[in-house]
Order: sequence, then C-alpha cells, then structure tokens
Amino acid sequence: MFVITQAFAGHLGNLELAAIALSTTVIVGFCFGLLLGMASALETLCGQAYGAKQYHMLGVYMQRSWVVLTICAILLLPLYIFTTPILKLLGQPDDLAELSGLVTIWLIPLHFALAFQFPLQRFLQCQLKTPIIACVCLGALLFHIFLNWLVVYKLGFGVIGAAATSNVSWWIIVLGLFSYIVCGGCPDTWTGFSIDAFSGLWEFFKLSVASGIMLCLENWYYRILVLMTGNLNNATVAVSALTVCMSINGWEMMIPLAFFAATGVRVANELGAGNGKAAKFASKVSATTSLIIGIFSGIWSGMIGGTAIQTLILIIITIRCDWDMQAQEASSRMNKLSKLSGKP
Repeated sequence: MFVITQAFAGHLGNLELAAIALSTTVIVGFCFGLLLGMASALETLCGQAYGAKQYHMLGVYMQRSWVVLTICAILLLPLYIFTTPILKLLGQPDDLAELSGLVTIWLIPLHFALAFQFPLQRFLQCQLKTPIIACVCLGALLFHIFLNWLVVYKLGFGVIGAAATSNVSWWIIVLGLFSYIVCGGCPDTWTGFSIDAFSGLWEFFKLSVASGIMLCLENWYYRILVLMTGNLNNATVAVSALTVCMSINGWEMMIPLAFFAATGVRVANELGAGNGKAAKFASKVSATTSLIIGIFSGIWSGMIGGTAIQTLILIIITIRCDWDMQAQEASSRMNKLSKLSGKP
C-alpha cells in the first residue's frame, strides 16, 4: 500500500513524492523493520505451541506480543515527532525535511497499527490460515486505491490526505483480522483476553529483540541509501527515483519472504510436535525449492529483460528514423551499384 500512496503522491509534484517516499521508506520503514522482526518471535512460539496442541497459548502469546510491540512503538515515537530536525541533521534539504516531518506526524496512527497487525498475521499464519490474511489485505488494498483517488484527487487534500488514507487502510487490516479471530474464526486458539499476557514479558521481550535485530538489519541497510541520496543535487528527484526502484525491488522480495515465513511456521509446527526429522525435511524442501526457483527465475528474467531492452531500442530507432532520408540514401546506393555493375 505504500507503493499506491507514492503513486498518487507522484501526481502532486516532485517535492510531495519525495516527502512521502522519505517518510514511508526511512522513518516508517525503520520502525517497520524493527516491529516486524520483533513480531517474528511469534513464528517460533505460536508455531511450536500449535504443533504441541497447546492451542490456548497462541492467543496468550499474541496478546503478549501486542503489549511488547506497543511499548516499543511508544519508545519509537520521537522518530516521528522529531523527523524534521533529524532529517536536517542528516543533510536533507530544508523544504524536503519540513514536508516529510509533517507527513510522519500524520502517519503515527499507522505506526501503532503495525504493532497489532504483525502479531495478528503471525497468529493466523501459524494455524495455516494464510488465505484469510490474503483476502483481508486484498480488500484493504482495493479500498486504499479508491480512498486515495477520492481524498487526494477529488477532495484535494494532497500529501496530508495520502498519509491519512494510509492510516485508515492499515487499521482496516487490523480490524478485519481481529474481527475474524474473535468472531469464531479461531475457536481453539482464541479464548478471550487473558491476564497471562502480562506475565513473562521480560523473557518474551528478549526473544522479540533478538528476532528484531536479526531481521531488521536486512531491512535497514538499503534505507540508508535513500538518506545518502538526499544529499545529492536536485534531491527531490533523486530520492523519488531511488524510492520507485526500491519499491519495484520490494515486490520481487515478496517471493523469498513468503518462503521464509512458510518455512518458519512449518519448522516450528514440527518442532512443537516433537518431530525433528520432519522439521529438517521441511528446511531441506524449502532450501531446494528456493534454489530452483531462483535459478530459473534468474535465467528467464535475464532473457526476458534482454529481449525487452532490444525491442525497446528497436521501437525508438523506428520512431525516430527519418524514413524519407533513408529512402533517398537507398536510391542513391542502388544507383551507384548499378553504375558499378555497368547496368543502366
């Protein structure tokens, strides 16, 4: 949905696109990576509990994750509040830093939505209910497109409208997943709110931080490139262009991330059931499948990409070619050849 927001912001102007891109990629992305990594601890805990048939513990673990991630989200709030001085300190242009700071203030509700959404997704993934997640996210995406069109284009709220629609859309995902869970979708694993969620928080926090650091470092490194791009000449265009490229790369990353999530859940389920051999087999299957897809995907992508570039070059040459001049040159060439051959 960040890509959709950037696409609509791109029609407002270079500065607006750069501000949305810098806010969602650097500030929100920084917190996104940490919260996503911390929520990944549920893949281990909920997966093992589900495999061991301790179904009631899945709900307790999810609530415990809500508490930990909400506390972490509160601690990260200064990044949103002081975005403008932080970006100026890092060398970003004043106009870009000012507008980015305004956008990130409006994105604070989205920040807290992530603290609830990630545990909800892991909770359902560990029960192999991924189609539910896909349906809710697809519905939210379609609504997000319509809402951006309405608020940004028709009502003319600009970048503030784009940020506000992001808040609504991400919270729709949270409410949709939560409604499915509490309305009977998970009768064995959701038994209501429990006071046990507040016990063992420190141990859960340590495990979450370890998972967060492991995953978020992979998520953060390319965001530094965006900050560095902001120091170039014509920073708004440079930041916008790099962010678009990174968004396209992000789509490609969804395939390995899907294998990553599926492997984590499957291995945790088998370990919880005490079946170590099956867990090892699941890891081997995932590694082999990923390798095969990577090889063939790389080969075909290279071939298709090369053919597409050749076709594009030929189209450009065809359009820009002066065919009248080419016809004259061809006639002149034929006349010369005729004279050389002695034919009239």
